[in-house]
Amino acid sequence: MTQPAFAPDSPADIDRLIAAHPFALMISSATGTPIATPLPLLMERDADDAITLLGHIARVSPHTELLRRQPRALVVFLGSHGYISPSWLADRTQAPTWNYETVHFEVDVAFDDRAEATQTALTQLVDHMERGRPNAWSVADMGARYDMLAQAVVAFRARVISTKAKFKLGQNERPADRVDILKGLERTAQLPLLAAMTRSNP
Repeated sequence: MTQPAFAPDSPADIDRLIAAHPFALMISSATGTPIATPLPLLMERDADDAITLLGHIARVSPHTELLRRQPRALVVFLGSHGYISPSWLADRTQAPTWNYETVHFEVDVAFDDRAEATQTALTQLVDHMERGRPNAWSVADMGARYDMLAQAVVAFRARVISTKAKFKLGQNERPADRVDILKGLERTAQLPLLAAMTRSNP
């Protein structure tokens, strides 16, 4: 269970993490043997706050076969993270730690073998990742190669059953130590974690 100090302030914190860090690890277990596949996933949240993850996976992957038989899985997103060194602190009796943002979803996976479902999953992911880039690329740029490559993957939606989120970003640090940590992150150019800690503890 996440300590209250490390719980996200709002669902928007989870949405932001996944939008910025969509590459997740999907984990399943069959007869005690775990299997894990890294996948880019997009999150959809409806008006009732129900969450669905949209993704695609190789048709020939052993994980695909397992999920068709046993659709329950764990999906882990990792946001900004980094080592916090006591060398940055005026008080050198403090212990090192690791600050991080993470969201764990328990999900039920449902495959959609239709070609149009695959196109939707691929197009939405590409549009998300290309947004804001100069001379942005689109699926249409592939031309005839798209049909050949798209046949190798299958789209799925993963319905979120439960959520566990932990944003351990120095909320429990003493004010003076926190200032030292932020300066240390800035000096070592760990800017994503610096931004996350600043956002979490304005």
